[in-house]
Amino acid sequence: MNRRLITSLLCVSAVGVPALKAQTPAAATASTDNGSSQAAGTAALEQLKARIAEQQEQIKKLQQAVEAQQKMLEESIKSASSSVTTTSDGSAVVATANTGAPVPMVPAVNTVKPDIVNTPRYMQHEEVKPSPLSIAIGNSTFTPLGFVDATFFARSTNVGSGIGTNFAGVPFNTAVTDHLSEMNFSAQNSRLGFRVDSTFMGAKILGYLEADFLFNNNAASGYQISSNSAGFRLRNYFIDAQKGKFEILGGQDWTMLTPNRKGISPIPSDIFYSQNEDTNYQAGLIWARQPQFRFIAHPTEDFAIGLSLENPQQYIGGGSGASTVVLPTTIGANVGTEFNNNANSNSTNVPNWIPDIIVKAAYDAHAGSKLFHVEAAGLVSGFKDYVTLTTPPAVHGSHTATGVGGSINANLEIAKNVRLIANTFFSDGGGRYIFGIAPDVIVRTDGSLSLVHSYSTVDGMEAQVSKNSLLAMYYGGAYVGRNTTIDTTAAKPVLVGYGEPGATQNRSVQEITFDWVQTLWKSPTYGGLSLINQYSYVLRDPWAVAAGAPKSAHTNLIYISLRYTLP
Repeated sequence: MNRRLITSLLCVSAVGVPALKAQTPAAATASTDNGSSQAAGTAALEQLKARIAEQQEQIKKLQQAVEAQQKMLEESIKSASSSVTTTSDGSAVVATANTGAPVPMVPAVNTVKPDIVNTPRYMQHEEVKPSPLSIAIGNSTFTPLGFVDATFFARSTNVGSGIGTNFAGVPFNTAVTDHLSEMNFSAQNSRLGFRVDSTFMGAKILGYLEADFLFNNNAASGYQISSNSAGFRLRNYFIDAQKGKFEILGGQDWTMLTPNRKGISPIPSDIFYSQNEDTNYQAGLIWARQPQFRFIAHPTEDFAIGLSLENPQQYIGGGSGASTVVLPTTIGANVGTEFNNNANSNSTNVPNWIPDIIVKAAYDAHAGSKLFHVEAAGLVSGFKDYVTLTTPPAVHGSHTATGVGGSINANLEIAKNVRLIANTFFSDGGGRYIFGIAPDVIVRTDGSLSLVHSYSTVDGMEAQVSKNSLLAMYYGGAYVGRNTTIDTTAAKPVLVGYGEPGATQNRSVQEITFDWVQTLWKSPTYGGLSLINQYSYVLRDPWAVAAGAPKSAHTNLIYISLRYTLP
C-alpha cells in the first residue's frame, strides 16, 4: 500500500515538472514589454523549482525508510519458524513451525494477569500463581505439588496406631499399654501430586492428584527390622469442570460434609481439617476421602449450593480403635459380614444399598479483605441387611433403614488474620463420618435395623500472629448415643447393641489441641521450610465402667515436624 502511494507521487512529480518548464517560455514572451514583470516571473520560477527539488528529496528519504521497514518485516517472517504464543490461560508456549516436531515443554509463565475484578468470587480460588516448576503443554499447565515431612511423635500411652492417633482406642490404666509410652520418627506424611489447569469448550478444567505414604499404616510388613516400607497411597484424585455458574466433579476427594473454609471448593487448601500434624486430625472432625460425583451451582458470586453422590459404607464400629456393636446371638453370624466392622473393610462381600446423598449450601460474606464463611449440609444414608433364618424371632428377608444427619459450620475472620471456627454435626446413622468413632446402626433380634444417634463438634481459633508464625487451638468432641435391644435368643436374655451394661463402648471422645506453625524460610523459587508443633490431650469415657475399673482413659500427644514444601 505504501509503495503504491509513493510511486504515484513520483509519477505526478515527473509529469508536473516538465509541464511547468513548458509553460515558462510563454510566460516570458507575454512579459517582454515589461522588464520588471519578467524579472518577477523568473524569481517565482526559481522558487518553484527549489520547492519541487525539496519535495523530491523528502519523497526519496520516505521511500528509503519504507524499503528498510519492508526488509526488516521480511526478515522477521523468515525467522518466525519458532515463535512464542500465548494460550487462553495466559501461559507462554513455544511452538515449532514447519518442522513436524512435537511441541516442547517449557516453564509456564502468566503473561496475562488474571482479571480478578471481573472474575466471580466462586471461581477465583481456581486461579493459581505460576510455580517455577510448572510446565505448559498446549493450553494446559502441569504443576507439581507436595512436601517432605520428617516427623517426631510421642504419646504418654501406647495407642499403637502409628503416626495417626486412634482417638477411640486410648487404653485404660488397667491395660499394659497404658503404662508404656511410645516415641517414633516417620516420613509417611510426605505427599506428592500435581494439578493440571486447562480449558475446553469454554469450561475451566482442573485435574488434581495427591498421594502420601500411609498405606497399611499398621501392617506388620510396613515396619520391618531393617527397612521401613511405607506404602504409597491415594488421597485425592479428581477432575473438576466449571462453566458459567455450574460445576461438576468426578473422582475421589474430601466428602462434601467436611467443613469448607471457602465456598464448596474441592481444593484441600479451601477445606478445613485443622492445622494439626496428626494424620487423623482432630477428634470430632467430620471427614472422609471417598469416590463421589458432585454437582454445584453458583447462583451468585457469594452463594453456592451443591449435591454430592458419595461411596457409602454401612458401618457397625471397629474403626479408629472403637468397639463394634454387639450382634444378636442367632443372626450375628448371618448378618455380621454384611456390614463394615473394620475387619470387613476391604472385603467385597460388604454390600451397600444406595449411595450417600449429601447436599450443601455455602455463603461467603466479604467485609473489605475479611471473609466470613457459613454453610449448612445434610446427609441421607441407606442401610440394608438380609436374614436367611426363618425361625422366630428372626424375620426372613431384607430389612432397611434410612439415616439422616446435618451440620452447621462457620469460619469467620473476626479480626485481621484471626479466624473463629465453629463446626457442629448431628445424625441418626452418620457415625462413620466422625472418623468411625460411632457406629451407624445396630441389628435387632429379628434382623431389623436401628439407627445410632451421634453428635460432634470442632471449635477453635486460628491466628496469623506474624508474617511467619501461626497459632491455633481447637476443642473437638464426639458423643455416641446408647441404643440397645433384648437378645431373646441367647442362653439368658441380655441387652445387645451399643452401650449395653457391662460394655466399655465409648460414650464420648474429646480432644484439646494447641498448634504452632513457624515458617523458617520461604522463597517463591525454591519453596519453603517450616516447623510444625502440636500438643493434644485426648480423653475418652465409656458407657459402662466395671467395678474397680477406671472411669476414663487419657493420653498426651506431641508432634514436631520439619517440612519442606515445593514452591
